[in-house]
Amino acid sequence: MQLIVDRLTEDPTELTFEGSPDWLRELSDDSELGAAVVSPLQFVLRAHTIGADLYLEGEALGSFDLACGRCLKRYRQPVREPFRLVLEPAGSRIPADPEGAVSLARDGLVLSDELEAGWFRGPEVQLDHFLQEVVAAGLPFTPLCREDCAGLCPSCGTDRNLEACDCRQERPPSPFAALAGLRDELARKAPADPGPGRRGEGEET
Repeated sequence: MQLIVDRLTEDPTELTFEGSPDWLRELSDDSELGAAVVSPLQFVLRAHTIGADLYLEGEALGSFDLACGRCLKRYRQPVREPFRLVLEPAGSRIPADPEGAVSLARDGLVLSDELEAGWFRGPEVQLDHFLQEVVAAGLPFTPLCREDCAGLCPSCGTDRNLEACDCRQERPPSPFAALAGLRDELARKAPADPGPGRRGEGEET
């Protein structure tokens, strides 16, 4: 998706873009990301100028075929990720990291760490890599087919969403168990308290 800077004004211009699975696969270092796209991704973008800056906002929509992180079942994960981006003219500034310098030369765009700000340079800004980052940000860190997914039994592998098993589910040891053992050992080694009113052997009366 390409922005022609000279065509933007203070009045928002709405643009749409469709990203195919092949488009995403070519951009992403993660080959599974492009392979998981169920249907072409849709991007709706509104762009306008604020002084010399460019202001972009919109959303990415699509669906992915993912594997649940608990039960491993494949499920459909919808993505609806809003985004916004403010770009300042780069001028003579040079990005400190080599990857940023490559991005500015290739796309006319370099992003800051926040993914909502950056610099631009030249008459055209290529947004493909930025949109790929937006899509990746919209995916769950741990995919779940549903919030209450019971997962697989760690002993026999039974899908506990479908049936129960007879495996004993042991609780993990408490991190304070070692401290409790140390306390008991110290208690055993401590000298017995003679108690009030009692005198030890050898004491004068």
